[in-house]
Amino acid sequence: MTEHSCQFSKEPCTRKVPIFTSLSDEDLAKVSAMIKHKKYSKGQALILEEQPSDTLYIIKQGQVKLLKVTPQGKEQILHILSTGDFFGELNIFNSDEVSNFSAYALKNTDICLLTKADMEQLIEENPDISLKLLKTITKRLAHTENLAQSLATKDPEIRIAYMILELGYKYGKPGNEQIHVRLPLSREEMANYVGVTRETISRKFSKFEQLGIIEINGTRELTICDMSKLTAYVE
Repeated sequence: MTEHSCQFSKEPCTRKVPIFTSLSDEDLAKVSAMIKHKKYSKGQALILEEQPSDTLYIIKQGQVKLLKVTPQGKEQILHILSTGDFFGELNIFNSDEVSNFSAYALKNTDICLLTKADMEQLIEENPDISLKLLKTITKRLAHTENLAQSLATKDPEIRIAYMILELGYKYGKPGNEQIHVRLPLSREEMANYVGVTRETISRKFSKFEQLGIIEINGTRELTICDMSKLTAYVE
């Protein structure tokens, strides 16, 4: 893992993050000078649950999974984040708290870091950043509530359909009435995400393929062929 100033990167982290879009070029340059840059290898932990943190993590390039470990010792994935996303914002507002999740790189990932002190200065000088942070937190809360509702159902097909739909919206590339998805998760990670076994994932994927809803293009790619049928599963 290496660290250096983000201002030496080809493109400043700040231009990738929605919360900074209202800043002028001059202010963006000031923020870029504050930021530190770290590289994480695939599978490496960025932060662990119960670990104190006073840092905002910005994904400059790559993918990160946020997760908790259940009392049974199983991994429960909460969020899949990619370029332009950020996390650790709650610790910025309450330095007495420890992280309530762990974060791991899903692939080689570049991260930009802003300390609590720097964020407090930015928010004081640019109050609208607080509102944008709140909007992001609200969206994540809604996602967590939807995930909890999905996990509460006893029907694994509904949970798996919800996951495919979510990954399609976030990582899919629309084609001719189809959506091609490069999956950020392995079969095992997808199983952990929706609380089923890896075998169940494979079995339900095969069923959805037989129904013409999806087409499997390898272990990390699929095509959503019929969005209306997929949506019907989760409604």
